[in-house]
Amino acid sequence: MNTKQEKLEAFGRLLDIMDDLREKCPWDQKQTLQSLRHLTLEETYELSDAILQEDLQEIKKELGDVLLHLVFYAKIGSEKESFDIADVINSLNEKLIFRHPHIYGGIEVKDEEEVKQNWEKLKLKEGNKSILGGVPKSLPSLVKAYRIQDKVKGIGFEFHDAEDAWKKVDEEIREFHEETDLDKKELELGDVFFSLINYARISGLNPDSALERTNLKFISRFQKMERLAEESDVKLADLSLEEMDVLWEKAKLMS
Repeated sequence: MNTKQEKLEAFGRLLDIMDDLREKCPWDQKQTLQSLRHLTLEETYELSDAILQEDLQEIKKELGDVLLHLVFYAKIGSEKESFDIADVINSLNEKLIFRHPHIYGGIEVKDEEEVKQNWEKLKLKEGNKSILGGVPKSLPSLVKAYRIQDKVKGIGFEFHDAEDAWKKVDEEIREFHEETDLDKKELELGDVFFSLINYARISGLNPDSALERTNLKFISRFQKMERLAEESDVKLADLSLEEMDVLWEKAKLMS
């Protein structure tokens, strides 16, 4: 692997390239914080896909794309004379040191859970008015629910164990089935999802990864169904549900 000096030189080269692009490339010159935002989200999801597939070479590529965006934002910040990449990194360094007093101070912790609890308490000392203040509003709902639950856990607002969390799932499912008003039923469905996510989290499972793996599995099997139908010279849409079920079972065996 590269030495620390080689890593620093590579980062310096990236900064030089960013300066060149901003000065000479018509596309890069036109970009703003706002125009880059949706592209950054896209790159982040592509990184997420690579991580789920455990494709290390693709992860390396997508990390580069995300890093480019971070450097780009810092370059625009410097042009506005607001901040540059050094300010970004120094601010991060100071935050990490402050939030790890068990490493850089005299605090002792016994385990990971105590580290997380201290982390949330320290964030409040930094001026956050609420434990949940740092949860981005634009997060996908499933991920947001997980982060909300994980954050309140940091101050002890948590079920004792997974068994207690599952009792809440049962309670919410019962309330969902009992509700007849469509609008209220939707609210109850949200409670079911929220409680299931909480149960998964407490059980050590990542619900977002679990659902995405199921999405990918379904896509793979459905596309195999389509190929099987094509090989039989029929259109999938022309088959009955029972006939499609037969192809589904064949596709499962091909997995």
